[in-house]
Amino acid sequence: MRRREAVLAALPWLAACSPSTPWRLGLLAGITGRTADLGAAAHHGARLAVDDINAAGGVAGRPLALHVADDAQNADTARQAVRRLAGEGVIAVVGPVTSGMAEAILPDINAAALVTVSPSATTTLLSGQDDFFLRACPSIGDFVAVQVRDDHRRGARRVAIVLDLSNQAYSSDWARRYAEVAGRLGMAVVVQATMRSGDDASYLQATAAVLAARPDHVLLICSAVDTARLVQSLRNGGLGAARWSTSSWGGTESLIQLGGATVEGVRTPQYFDRDDRSPAYLAFASRYRERFAEPPGFASVSAYDAVQALAHGLARAGTGAAALKRALLEGGPYIGLQESWRFDAFGDSRRKLRVAEVIHGRFQVVG
Repeated sequence: MRRREAVLAALPWLAACSPSTPWRLGLLAGITGRTADLGAAAHHGARLAVDDINAAGGVAGRPLALHVADDAQNADTARQAVRRLAGEGVIAVVGPVTSGMAEAILPDINAAALVTVSPSATTTLLSGQDDFFLRACPSIGDFVAVQVRDDHRRGARRVAIVLDLSNQAYSSDWARRYAEVAGRLGMAVVVQATMRSGDDASYLQATAAVLAARPDHVLLICSAVDTARLVQSLRNGGLGAARWSTSSWGGTESLIQLGGATVEGVRTPQYFDRDDRSPAYLAFASRYRERFAEPPGFASVSAYDAVQALAHGLARAGTGAAALKRALLEGGPYIGLQESWRFDAFGDSRRKLRVAEVIHGRFQVVG
């Protein structure tokens, strides 16, 4: 039996029956704007999960209907989107995809008692809280521990950090934790520069600050679009011999599409293995490429897993936010596309992490 078939067979609530009133499931992500690669990947992954569940009979005989809202990586837009989704009667939300948007909507989802499962918001500022925000991804602390050890092994001693303030809940958290762990290993952060995505003046200032510091390693905490641009600018400025790493946010396929040969050698910690050979993932990746004309990314896989977990919770709890949250926390382990996982008592989760490097135009696991 193939893994995907085993996943479906393990879900007793998937029983074929005639269509009835659907469960309304929200999807909140930045589908437009400079972080659209991440939002689109989550949207596509969630869409395939909904299709798979409905093809197998739905949840307790009822299909899922996906209601999509674009937060455009804007806090006000995100809060308005949450209120709109709540008004449409969604029983839960998958998203948002960035930590900044998660921090922005937290008061609204708690006020509305709306269970929200993010596929990729990793800030530790939202960890360990008893609220309606859950996530199907590790926290920044886990990522940074892996990244710093890898950078240190590669010889990083004088590190320059560039972080994007447009997603400050994420980038400042990552930079702070990186500096703490790096310091314990004898590494020094020689400069920490800031920029805002789309602000040319801030790019120039950040680039100049890094070039003046002459680091042997550069960490970029920003999206794939901005990582590609900054690597190119810094290489052109004379840092060709430096080593490079980016946060998990920058580790999408858009980094390679936009950066080309310039981003060869950039490393990033991820919970996603593009070379996974399990039947479930291979079948998913094949259908994903056929439908969306591109390979899946980490947000695609995590969003798919988040929808599947929510379907399990709905089957156990039915309606009611408190009951759904309890079912999600007490359920699991959930059989994901690449690994089994579960929520802890606060709705946080752990995943196996690995380091991927851009080698010959593709991400390859190196540690």
